Amino acid sequence: MSALAEALIDLDAIASNVRTIASVTGTGLMAVVKADGFGHGAVQVARAALRAGASWLGVTSTAEALTLRDAGVTAPTLSWLHSPDDDFGMLIKRAVDVGVSTTTHLHAVADAARLLGVPAMVQLKADTGLSRNGAAGDDWPELVGWAHKYEREGGIRVRGVWSHLADADLPGAPALTRQVAIFEESLRTARSAGLDPDLVHLANSAAALSAPRTRFDLCRIGIALYGVDPFGVSGPGEFGLHPAMTVRTSVVNVKRVPAGTGVSYGPEHVTGTPTTLALLPLGYADGLPRAAGGRASVWLAGRRCPIVGRIAMDQCVVDAGDLPVTVGDPVVVFGPAEGDQRPPTVVEWARWADTNPHEILTGIGARVAREHLHGRASNS
Repeated sequence: MSALAEALIDLDAIASNVRTIASVTGTGLMAVVKADGFGHGAVQVARAALRAGASWLGVTSTAEALTLRDAGVTAPTLSWLHSPDDDFGMLIKRAVDVGVSTTTHLHAVADAARLLGVPAMVQLKADTGLSRNGAAGDDWPELVGWAHKYEREGGIRVRGVWSHLADADLPGAPALTRQVAIFEESLRTARSAGLDPDLVHLANSAAALSAPRTRFDLCRIGIALYGVDPFGVSGPGEFGLHPAMTVRTSVVNVKRVPAGTGVSYGPEHVTGTPTTLALLPLGYADGLPRAAGGRASVWLAGRRCPIVGRIAMDQCVVDAGDLPVTVGDPVVVFGPAEGDQRPPTVVEWARWADTNPHEILTGIGARVAREHLHGRASNS
């Protein structure tokens, strides 16, 4: 391992997850590869997901969409988070669908299409209760009315109508039923205005796996694509997803210390007995949350060993007890179980840091080298 740390990305796990989710939903799937594929590599994940049967890709910006196009990925792609002065012409020229949530954005997209002489493909987003992007209340009839006008004039084509759920990861939450009802009413309003979208989509990972009423034509798969159970299950769950990322490093220093030794800044940790401390070249600049110090553990020398003291920017300290640890010994920070190896999962790291797995995965920094491989899930 030439880098101080690396993230191994199992593309066969990505492919397996696509096939598993598709077998549950029975719909088309949009592989969400925003934030560089949740830290896994957008281009590599996109290719693996498409080969496994995903039909769409989802991103949040022009830059992310163009990264895919520049890499030769031509699959249908939706980009949904833009300022009104974004370069919509570039998206139109590269055959990227534009998510539109306000009339201001719609006017800008239509203007760009008019200048190019090429219709823009748009997907209108309704706000059904998340209160972020999307049109709600009286803004929705206005948006679909303008969209129908521009479509009649040949400036745009409304390919899709969609929304996003607030708490689908909480089974039985009443808000889910309310959002579905609002979405269905929004869809009726759009059709009454004269629109005939090819694609209707609402479900995220959690809803796709557990709420059939939300599936419609397409399901947008984010965290589940990367093998993380959207319901917070840390071990193998009922859906058979395969975690795709393993973060590993190696010990760079070892010292035997007596009881009463302070460790890292503060010190917030003082050894209670003589013990062996192992230094790892990973810190919060690499994605290990500072808040997880004193809670988290890693897999070292055949067992879980706790991180002690504050996690620093570039390094952290592990208490190895009386294990025979030496410089260069391999360490798994998180990853799937394999054989007798039971490292922490990304879900556990999220709990230790009081956050979600999405933040842990997307936070793994640029100093952690990515290696894309085909492995564990290929025969599953």
